[in-house]
Amino acid sequence: MEEEKTSNIVDNIKNKEDKTAIKAAYKNLLIRIIVLLVVGYLLFSQVFLITQAKGMEMFPAIKDGDLIIGFRLQRQYVKNDVLVYKVEGKQKIGRLVARATDVVTIDEDGTLRVNGTVQSGEIMYPTYGKEEITYPYKVPEKNVFILGDYRTQAQDSRDLGPIPINKVKGKVITILRRQGL
Repeated sequence: MEEEKTSNIVDNIKNKEDKTAIKAAYKNLLIRIIVLLVVGYLLFSQVFLITQAKGMEMFPAIKDGDLIIGFRLQRQYVKNDVLVYKVEGKQKIGRLVARATDVVTIDEDGTLRVNGTVQSGEIMYPTYGKEEITYPYKVPEKNVFILGDYRTQAQDSRDLGPIPINKVKGKVITILRRQGL
C-alpha cells in the first residue's frame, strides 16, 4: 500500500511536470510566432514592397497582374531603374529616364533625348510628347522623370509632370509572372 501511494505521488508529480513542460513549450512557440510576425511585418512594410501590377503601361517588361517585389530603402536611382511610385492616389510602375537637373527632349518623330543623348534601349514603342509639358524640359531638384515602357498608351511624367522623389515607393527587384503563381 505504501508503494502504491508512493507510485501515485510520483505519477502525479510527473503529470504536473509534463503539463508544466507542455505549457512552457506552447508559450515558447507563441513567442516565436509573434516574433516572426513582427519581423515579417517590418520587413514587408519598411524594407520590401509587394504589389501587383495593374494595367499594361510597362508592357512587355511587366504585364497586368504580375506580382512585383520592390526594395524600399534605396534612394539613389539610376537611369533605367524600374520604380513603383504613387501619384494622384494611384500606385504606378515606370522606368526612370531622367533625374534632377537632367534635360529631357522629345522630338516630333518620337525620339527621346536626355541631356542631348538619344535614349533607345529595348523600348519597342516611340516616345511622343504630350501637351502638358514643353520640351526641352529640365527636371527640377528632388524629382525624377518616369516613363512607361508602352509609351503610346502609358500615363506617366509626360502627363503628370515630374515625380517627386518622396513619391517613389521603391525599386523593382523581382517580377513574378501571373501565370507562374
